[in-house]
Amino acid sequence: MSYEHISVMPNEVISYLNCANGKIIADCTIGGAGHSKLICQKIIPNGLLIGIDQDPDAVKNAYKNLSDYKKNIKIFHENFKNLPSILSNVGVEKADGIIADLGMSFNQIKSSGRGFSFQKDEPLDMRMNPQTLLTADKIVNTFEEKKLISIFKNYGEEPKARFIAKRIIEERKKKKITSSAQLAKIAEKTAYRKKGRGHKIHPATKIFMALRIAVNNELEILEQFIENAVDSLASNGRICIISFHSLEDRIVKHKIKAMEKGCICPADFLQCVCDKKPKLKIITKKVIIPNAEEIKLNPMARSAKLRVAEKI
Repeated sequence: MSYEHISVMPNEVISYLNCANGKIIADCTIGGAGHSKLICQKIIPNGLLIGIDQDPDAVKNAYKNLSDYKKNIKIFHENFKNLPSILSNVGVEKADGIIADLGMSFNQIKSSGRGFSFQKDEPLDMRMNPQTLLTADKIVNTFEEKKLISIFKNYGEEPKARFIAKRIIEERKKKKITSSAQLAKIAEKTAYRKKGRGHKIHPATKIFMALRIAVNNELEILEQFIENAVDSLASNGRICIISFHSLEDRIVKHKIKAMEKGCICPADFLQCVCDKKPKLKIITKKVIIPNAEEIKLNPMARSAKLRVAEKI
């Protein structure tokens, strides 16, 4: 089965990365390899693309889609938080550009069989990397009510977290919850509907997002990744991060702002004593979003936000 995915804001990413022959670029979420293919076209014949993804399906797809650039690519089945050690593995000290697209791929939603979506009845897995241990099944069937509430509130921003958690506890006493369809039906029993711009959000949407984030420890890893990625950038190198929901974007925004500021001393200090220096210059003072034409062609892009910063 082919790996389906359309990369978001590809032209903007290539432009902001300043791709050119001979540069070393790290695509830390290689996914469908859409961004990577465009990057390769710009950095050949002397450049190097370092591709990373924790999803083995994405890694296999990347090798296939980038077969024309075998001499210019190194691809790793790894978590992007480990970027420094990955660069060291290929003898690279610093990258000239780094891109991370934090969104789910179309393939993961439609074809992975891991229960990322409630559109299909699949096992409650939700692991980006099938080699890790924690699954959505384990969370739903073994975590205590308080922990479930915390996950749904903090990671899903779900206003009815308490009611849904209580319902899950009740239902799992009767029968183990093993599929995405079962969980979606439980969420529907809350009868929660939020009207948006002409559409309704399914009651399970935020619950599924929260579980995926918890299973993959996404927010904590994102913070670690940004720190490591900036340290792995060459001077004047750029980092581009595409986020898809407010929790991710908040982390990206605050992290790069803090690294642009440097000093963390209280405002009433007359002199800096922390000795923290600015590491970044923010390039996109205003977040970049897809244009209407792209959203029409790829509805999954509608919530994407691109932020770019340059290493000082």
